[in-house]
Amino acid sequence: MSAGLSLRAWQREAFEQYVRTQPADFLTVATPGAGKTTFALTIAADLLHRRVVERVVVVTPTEHLKSQWAQAAARSGIALEPNLSGALGARFDGYCVTYAGLATNPVGHRVRIERSRTFVILDEVHHAGDALSWGDAVLEACEPAIRRLSLTGTPFRSDDNPIPFVTYAPVGDGSISSVADYAYGYGEALKEGVVRPVLFMAYSGEMQWRTSAGDEVSARLGEPLTRDQTAQALRTALDPTGSWVPAVLEAAHKRLVEVRRDIHDAGGLVIASDQTSARAYAALLKELTGQSPTLVLSDEAGSSAKIAEFAAGNDPWMVAVRMVSEGVDVPRLAVGVYATTIATPLFFAQAIGRFVRARRRGETASVFLPSVPGLLKLAADLEAERDHVIGRPVHDESDLFAAEEALIARANASEGASDELGNQYAAIGSEALFDRVVYDGDEFAPIDYEMVAGDSEELDFLGIPGLLERDQVAELLRSARTRKREDAPARAEADVEYERRAQLRRDLNSLVAAWHHRTGTPHGVTHNKLRQECGGPAAAQATTAQLQHRIDMLRDWALRASG
Repeated sequence: MSAGLSLRAWQREAFEQYVRTQPADFLTVATPGAGKTTFALTIAADLLHRRVVERVVVVTPTEHLKSQWAQAAARSGIALEPNLSGALGARFDGYCVTYAGLATNPVGHRVRIERSRTFVILDEVHHAGDALSWGDAVLEACEPAIRRLSLTGTPFRSDDNPIPFVTYAPVGDGSISSVADYAYGYGEALKEGVVRPVLFMAYSGEMQWRTSAGDEVSARLGEPLTRDQTAQALRTALDPTGSWVPAVLEAAHKRLVEVRRDIHDAGGLVIASDQTSARAYAALLKELTGQSPTLVLSDEAGSSAKIAEFAAGNDPWMVAVRMVSEGVDVPRLAVGVYATTIATPLFFAQAIGRFVRARRRGETASVFLPSVPGLLKLAADLEAERDHVIGRPVHDESDLFAAEEALIARANASEGASDELGNQYAAIGSEALFDRVVYDGDEFAPIDYEMVAGDSEELDFLGIPGLLERDQVAELLRSARTRKREDAPARAEADVEYERRAQLRRDLNSLVAAWHHRTGTPHGVTHNKLRQECGGPAAAQATTAQLQHRIDMLRDWALRASG
């Protein structure tokens, strides 16, 4: 074992199991942020030191991860070539290649592996099931290796493409499921302080959109709706020209500013659905913060350098489409905005995995997300461990184990992902309302939030390093919920005021929409101008008097325009 590596308890236990059994194939399933790279390189260093192997080959899902693996290996005394072209230089112990690169010339890589006793590390091995060609290439190229270590976080995907070198066993419903040689789940990692818990800040609000028939629909995000209506309400919320995204970005930035008082390099990440939205979100953040965020649009030349620069820097925000969905290591990320329509268990777990790496005790990551049932369930079930299932019947896309490939491909399709419904849908307007906190598998309503913090906009002190541990945060929220039950009369009065404010917000949104149709001014621009003229916070946090003032002013604008 490399003397330069300090192992966590799970890494040492898994390493000792590997040394004891000396298997040809070993599958390790460990939660994002747990340290799979360090574990794998410990085995690689040990095998090289004992001359069991002569070469190490690392297969990764993305170009960026090739460089990341090579850098980590160098710190362990292993020289890996991240950009192999031609013969491997004598000073290198091995090289890194992507699954796509392996698939372009599997025979060539097989020859390289055959010529030396080789240890192959298959990083995020579920990608070997992305396409039959990739799986076939992994099988063809890596079969001659004398040792293979497969790594993945949870959950595995659910499809019918078997993953090479993974053992499967039958389960009760006639399907077969992957069997890990060593598993280390998010729940275990939380208890041991290896990763930090996530405080999910769910935002709802009134959404308005137009159907293909020209009908205008208004619905509250997160309320019981048909699947199509839920999808349209979510897309309306994520429309950068509405008010939902600016309000949520403002709340997320306020949270990040609070965290940066104690963690000066803490960073935030907005995960967008497509490049058009990502650019628009970046523009909104620049307007909000006065600083352009790092913008990462795809796995292309220059993207890896941007991520590496952000990871090593002090800038507050990064906006990305898919580059940071898995494997990318940016430990300083503390606040996230999940602003994408992709809602599969695999993508969600990988995305949230960017925020869970613990650096100090008492930290809690904060992720802001739309209040829709599918995402709330994934947030509540974050600690669930899942394996790769083959042959399980899936009849509905809302099934938690629905096949990932088609769903992600559809969501990731292109710049035109937002045009998927063609002329059947058009966003009109939106507003953001704080809905609930999801934490430690439990949900806490807005009034709990207000009782804890005394301010319904932010839990400013929860998750600040060294203040509260994970169990203390949960206890604080649960005790607030108990106090809420004891304060039912006051809550009833508050509910009346809440309904009055909700109606005024609906009236204001309708007037803003009418102003848009008349002048072409985007909804968000109108809301911002009203705030500048009338003062006060965003509409979601405005008082009844402030809302009424804005309604009166907008009506005055309309009268003057008509005169």
